[in-house]
This record gives sequence, structure tokens and C-alpha cells, in this order.
Amino acid sequence: MLDLLKWLYPGMRVKRWLFLALSGLLLAALGVDLIMEGNLFGYLARPIHHLEFMLLDQELHRTAGFFLLVSGLVVMALGFLKSFHSVAGVLAPDQEGRMADIIYTRHSLRRGPKIVVIGGGTGLSVLLRGLKEYTSNLTAIVSVADDGGSSGRLRGDLGMLPPGDIRNCLVALADKEPLMEELLQYRFKTGELAGHSLGNLLLAALTSMTGSFDHAVRGLSKVLAIRGQVLPVTLSDVTLCAELGDGTVVQGQSQISHSPGRIQRVFLKPSRCLPLAEALLAIRAADAVVLGPGSLYTSIIPNLLVKGIPEALAKTPAPKIYICNVMTQPGETDGYTASGHLEALVAHGGTTIDYAVVNTGPVPPRLRVRYLQMGANPVAADIEEIEKMGIQAVEGDLVHQTDVVRHHPDKLAQAVLRLTFADRGRHNRVRYLNERRRDSKGKELFRAEI
Repeated sequence: MLDLLKWLYPGMRVKRWLFLALSGLLLAALGVDLIMEGNLFGYLARPIHHLEFMLLDQELHRTAGFFLLVSGLVVMALGFLKSFHSVAGVLAPDQEGRMADIIYTRHSLRRGPKIVVIGGGTGLSVLLRGLKEYTSNLTAIVSVADDGGSSGRLRGDLGMLPPGDIRNCLVALADKEPLMEELLQYRFKTGELAGHSLGNLLLAALTSMTGSFDHAVRGLSKVLAIRGQVLPVTLSDVTLCAELGDGTVVQGQSQISHSPGRIQRVFLKPSRCLPLAEALLAIRAADAVVLGPGSLYTSIIPNLLVKGIPEALAKTPAPKIYICNVMTQPGETDGYTASGHLEALVAHGGTTIDYAVVNTGPVPPRLRVRYLQMGANPVAADIEEIEKMGIQAVEGDLVHQTDVVRHHPDKLAQAVLRLTFADRGRHNRVRYLNERRRDSKGKELFRAEI
């Protein structure tokens, strides 16, 4: 009761509009009473009825009642609307005019399909940026085998799990201002902090404060109000190792992609590491599970080496979708076709893949030349070989026309949703909540419809 009375405190800028709404309600009630010829309030409104009979003829009572009823409803709606805007203006002053649209959007996103995405690196965050426009029921299960760059330094200095890929996923799913994204992704350029991103340091601080890396991730998730959840695949301190074709063993994710030989297999050290219970529950309840996009041996497969993840994937009835990279990765997947990626994936995880999403669109010549100089080529979409593996190939032009070769977030999200609904035997149509969307430069994007 006391909490309700707080709405009447001075300075709330709500009381006037609530009283206006109440006045509208009384007007509407009087209108109904007039229409019913005084049978609603009876003796309680005798003075008002006496005034009515003095001013109005009998035949005008019903007309006056309708007028009062409509006027009361209008006044009541205006009062509630103004109250809502007063509250919205305090909670979100920059988005007061869009509050109704924001509420509708969030309500619609909560009804979206439950999608689990497994991987790491930049590719995973690209997919999440697209999917979050359709559903907030997202779970990102992220590899923790990174040992290079800022993540590797924090891992060595503080003994914490690598935060880099986790940070990228949090930023991708965040309901944030552009400045906040720039802040979390900012890298110091000089001094002892050179190379560290602010987001990584925040996760390091939260890990120290909460005593647990997963608690730190949950804490930053709340701060960023992310759509969905981000989970490290395991809380164990693991090292990714690779056995090359000549029998040489390379330790450390950062060293594997620079190894001279062809990778035969990868494994975790120690091999006995357990996944988060939340990750297993998410897979069990998923409407679709997506593997990739991302580095095959260093971002996707490490998740399948955690005991319990392959077993959960084998038991879930949800369709399992693999998104193949657009380009090969030097030192890791040189010469690999799309079916070659799938063979490595199945060999390590023992996982049955239902669909393989492969790019068949052209890579711009200027980018193709640049990537060729780095030893990367477009991944050949050998559809027939994929079909021979019992996997349904899904083709499409998925390249995003930017300064680097990346998947288009929206096209990729559409492909995933199309397969999710098709597998469930539904004929849903998935649209953007707004009829049209624009990219960061204001250019109008295509209308998304599945």
C-alpha cells in the first residue's frame, strides 16, 4: 500500500494525469447512467439527475449520455497516456517517443524461437547480431580456449578464463547505445594496458569481485540488458592442442593457426572438463542448434570436446545447423571445401548435422585479391558431396559487402529461422517488427520475410 502511495509524492509529475484519467472515468460513468435513465447510480446521483431534468428534455438524455460517455473515454485515455509518457520520460528520456514501439518489440521478441548458437570468434557475434532482431530466446555457448592477445595476457596474469569471445557476444546481444559498444570494444594503445580492451578489463574486475567467471558474465549481461544469455562452455582452465599430419603436437590456440602442417585432430588438455548445466539445459530446450560460423578447429570444435556437449546434441530433437565459413583460414583449413569442414566437425564431435548453410554468392574481386595474398580462398560449396553425407545443403548469397569478408547478419538470421520453422512443420512468417530497417550508415536494408 505504501508503495502505491509513492505515486502521489510531490514532483512525480503523475498525479495530475491520474486525476485527469479519474475524471474521465466519472464522466463516462455519468454518460452510461444517463443512457440507462438513472438505473446505474440510482439515488446516489439524485442531485445530478435533478439538474439533468432541469436542463435537458427527456428525448435528449440518451444523446447527452452518449456524448458524456465518449468524452469521458477520451479524457481517461489522455490521462493514462500522459501518465505513461511522464514515467517513460524519466526512465528513458532519449526514447520517450518510441516507448510503445520498444515495449511491443520486446514482447514480440520474447515469443521468438529458442535458438542455441555454439562457437566463438567474430563469426559467432555476427550471427547473434542478426538473430537478436527476431528473438530474445538466444543462448550463446562460447569456447574458452583462447590464449592470445588481451585474453591470453589476462589468462596468464590473473588465472581467469579468456574473456575476449565472451565480450564480443555480450556486445552483439546488448540492447545498448552505440557509445557503449565503442567503449567496451576500445583497446588501449599505450602503456601497460596497451592491447587490452575495456570490456575484457571489466570482465576481469567482475570476476575478482564475484569470485567466479560465470557470475561476472551474468553481471555484465544485466548491465548491458542483453537479449538472451551468453555462457562459457566450461569453467575449467583448458588448453587446446592440435596433432599435425607428421605427429607433431602443437599446444595453444594462438599457435595452432600458425603451425606448418595440416591438422589431423584437436583435443583439450585436460580432457576431462565439464560443461555448465545451463548450457545443457539450453540445448535440451532448443528449437534449433547452430554451429558456427567461426574458425573450425579453434572456435567451433573445442566446444564439442567438452564432455556432455556432444551427448546433449545427440539427444536434442532440435535441428542442428552448421554455418560454413565464407573463406578458408590460413594454417587451419587450407584447401578445405564445405564438405571438408563438415567431415572434421563430425569426426571430432560425433554429431549428426541436419543442415549445412553454405555461401554461393560471389566475393568482391578487390577482397578476393587481398585475401589471396594472405593465403585465404572462398570455400568451395561442393553441394553433391554434402548431400552424400546425408546432410541437406542450403545455398545462398550470404556475403556482406564491407571492407572484410563476413556473413550478412540479417541474411544469415533469415536462413536459420527458415530452417527452424520448416523443421517444426510450421508455416510462420518472420518479419522485422518495423516494416523497414536501416544499417549504421542510414542505408535502407531489404525487407526481411521468411
